[in-house]
Amino acid sequence: MNKQPSQVFRKSSKALAEASLVAAICMVAACNSTHDKTLAGVVAASAYVPGSTTGDPTIKAGYYKGATVFLDENGNGVLDSGEDSATTDATGKFSLKVDHNASGQLVADITTSAINTAVNAAAPSHLILRASAAQVADQGEDKIVISPMSSEVQRLVEANGSSYAAEKANIATRLSVPFNSAAALSVSGADALADVNTLSGNEQAAVLFEDNALTNRYTYATTKLDRGDKYPDALAVAGGDPTLADTAGITSGETIPADTRTTITFAQAQQAAFNIEGVPAYDNIFIIIEENKSTDAVAGNPRAPTINDILDNYNKLSTYYATSNPSEPNYTALGGGDDFGVTDDNWFGCGASGQYAPTDVAFAGGTASDGQVIPAFAALPPADSARRAGYSPTSATCGDAPTQGAVHNIPGDNLFTVMSKAGMTIRTYSESMNPGQDPRADSIADPAVVGLYDETDGDGTEVKDTQAWPVRSQLYRVKHGPSIDFQAARNLPEFYADNRTIFGTQYTEADWKKQTAYPDFDASNWNYDQFGTDLATGDVGNINFVVPDQCDDMHSVGKSGVDGESCAIGSSNGNNGQNAGITRADIYVNKVVTAIKNSALWKNKQRRVAIVVMFDEGEGGNNGSCCGWNAGGPNSGAAPVTVDADGKATATTAPTNYAQGNFGHGNSIFGIVTNQQDVGTAKKAVTDSDAYSHFSFLRTMQDMFGVADPARDASYLNRAKYTEKFIAENIMALPEYTDSADTHFDAVRPINHAYKIPDTYVQKLYPGDITGVVNPDTGMVEGAITPQVGPDSSQDNVWATK
Repeated sequence: MNKQPSQVFRKSSKALAEASLVAAICMVAACNSTHDKTLAGVVAASAYVPGSTTGDPTIKAGYYKGATVFLDENGNGVLDSGEDSATTDATGKFSLKVDHNASGQLVADITTSAINTAVNAAAPSHLILRASAAQVADQGEDKIVISPMSSEVQRLVEANGSSYAAEKANIATRLSVPFNSAAALSVSGADALADVNTLSGNEQAAVLFEDNALTNRYTYATTKLDRGDKYPDALAVAGGDPTLADTAGITSGETIPADTRTTITFAQAQQAAFNIEGVPAYDNIFIIIEENKSTDAVAGNPRAPTINDILDNYNKLSTYYATSNPSEPNYTALGGGDDFGVTDDNWFGCGASGQYAPTDVAFAGGTASDGQVIPAFAALPPADSARRAGYSPTSATCGDAPTQGAVHNIPGDNLFTVMSKAGMTIRTYSESMNPGQDPRADSIADPAVVGLYDETDGDGTEVKDTQAWPVRSQLYRVKHGPSIDFQAARNLPEFYADNRTIFGTQYTEADWKKQTAYPDFDASNWNYDQFGTDLATGDVGNINFVVPDQCDDMHSVGKSGVDGESCAIGSSNGNNGQNAGITRADIYVNKVVTAIKNSALWKNKQRRVAIVVMFDEGEGGNNGSCCGWNAGGPNSGAAPVTVDADGKATATTAPTNYAQGNFGHGNSIFGIVTNQQDVGTAKKAVTDSDAYSHFSFLRTMQDMFGVADPARDASYLNRAKYTEKFIAENIMALPEYTDSADTHFDAVRPINHAYKIPDTYVQKLYPGDITGVVNPDTGMVEGAITPQVGPDSSQDNVWATK
């Protein structure tokens, strides 16, 4: 039966009234159709806590309280008008109601008013993290975890043009290496993106370590976005630094490209934080440092097949300069970007009085992360000349109360302290340390430790000694320690744990356990190869200096294993001789490189790992170097500088004899191997012939591990900040550059192959490298190098990962 019109009207009116009531209630309760989806989860945090003495940093898990979470519909990383937001509670939880049609990534805006509950302290800097829509769909709308790891997955998706699923699996693979355990650690994709607070054991430790490094990167990305930086960094622009166009004092004729850069976007800022100055972020780098041989003595030398294989088939710098002579100032330059006037190999107490006097404190002993027992040490190493080079109690320069001489104890930050402050690790692995010895002291002779040299060279030929020889003194020398001259590095809690052992070629662990040099030390459980242990467990440093002993570093004539005589310490026959010691050193390089390449770390395609084979110095003379050196010579008036917030440099009072240092030295070998060349698609046989130095390498490492900011000159250590622009703008504080005839050659650049050498520019080599050296076996001149004219055939980056 049909309804009467009046009945229909009455029922329709009732329905409209009910609908209006529901709409009104929903407007008050925020439940209408424009707010019908709830996104919920946590914003997870990590925090580095200084003080660990084991060599592994302490990193705690927590949450961000007071962070603003919003749906970033336009992808700009900024909370815009009309975008819904919520605030995290004391446990990091958020609940965000959004329109069911809204889409985009979830962003957590963490300001300095937010609290990191891991340490119950305010976030030290502005930080923006994000989680992709794909992750939200994967984890569920009520189980979302926003973290540095979630940000990293989305960044990789954008960088590689890949998918969320692929990068989720890749980041799990990146973390799935042995970590402080004999058993391999396998982290699932779900756990990599999970709330780190819910993980435990080695899995949590691995994720926290990665989270901390990523937090550093994304904090920097946020800084770049907030500042409105241009993209890319000026020194990463192809062709050269475009900001030099308006800078007075630059050598005429230098290539300066037009500045076509635009203000950085949110997505670009996140990519730029992992490619600072065009230097890709790496997880680990191993730096093997050989000694006292110039380019012409090694290049093409059949005694060095391993090193030449790297130079010929991997990547290299063909114009790389040492910064001084002898060894110690070069290692100090690598560790801190300045040699501070040191021109000898003496111990760190030399010239160190007054404000420079050592402040080392006694070490109570402990245990390294690999289980190695570390004995107690006094405030200073034993007071004798065998362990303190150059020491004499009454010496005016190296005695108990020095009154003159260059300061060997350097104050302030260095590579070791800036890495430590960032919660990352940097280690020195040294061959032939006495069991139980203080790493700040030279090694001493021990007649109870006897070994026969018997190795195979790179061509498969046995190189064998005629008899066993006891350990000599000074196989290990602190002059070859990049951290030793820096007071703040020696005062780090992890200093003793981070100075570790590495296998040798002549003396085995069984040999070393017979030690009598330190009778109070129980060597029965001593590990002579912490390097091998750390490679097996994945517990190596982010930066690892590998220092052979003085028989395996080309420092000596290396007769052991060649003509039946013990390795003759200190008889190097100069830096340019093609002597038999090169064979022994090349064998050692081969053993180290092979061990690294055989590790799970190297074979993990999702990790970025590099090996550098370099020399402390070449064949050269005073004022023959480049790139941050004391170009004006010993009478230049050079002094260290401080830099204010505006980038203005002010000269300080120079330590005694400061201008006697940084005087430059000759060209030397610098070869680069990356695992992305072996397990990935990175190019091989890339040569970069621009001029670089130890200061350039230090700047590059700061970029590589994200512990510097190109917009803040002061963030670069000492002379590593001396770019062309910095020198030109601060020339009044840098008298050593007032007469520079070539500002590019005299200035520091990151090793990124961005600068294009002008077509008519002649490569500057030390004369000895041009003429070569006579091979004593053949009587022929070998290693002669013709200086290159103009740029390389390509501008490929030697660190490129694909």
